[in-house]
Amino acid sequence: MSRTAEETNRRMLRARDAMDRAYAQPLDVPALARIAHISPAHFARTFRATFGETPHRYLQRRRVERAMFLLRESDRSVTDICYEVGFGSTGTFSRTFRDIVGRSPRTYRKESAAVDVPTCFTKAWTRPSA
Repeated sequence: MSRTAEETNRRMLRARDAMDRAYAQPLDVPALARIAHISPAHFARTFRATFGETPHRYLQRRRVERAMFLLRESDRSVTDICYEVGFGSTGTFSRTFRDIVGRSPRTYRKESAAVDVPTCFTKAWTRPSA
């Protein structure tokens, strides 16, 4: 791997790590590009080439993964969870959750509660597919 490719990978990892840490914050491509020290257009293309999905989709998936945990492990309302993980509306949250997980947040919660399986197995079986 060339020195330039290594540096690009480091920059993309730096931005992805920032997304993992601050997934509930409003993050957009220009802000992430500043973290990676490259232009927004180049960042969007390179992120997709490196990780196989757009920055927006990656951030949505991270938010949904966190919401899945909260739905399983807490009794907080779906609306509270929606806003805690960084979605701006319950409609967008529900639609995105269904697209990634394959069922609504409420259905996911009911199905998770009905099954008494160790959490480690649940995480492995229900990890969303990109």
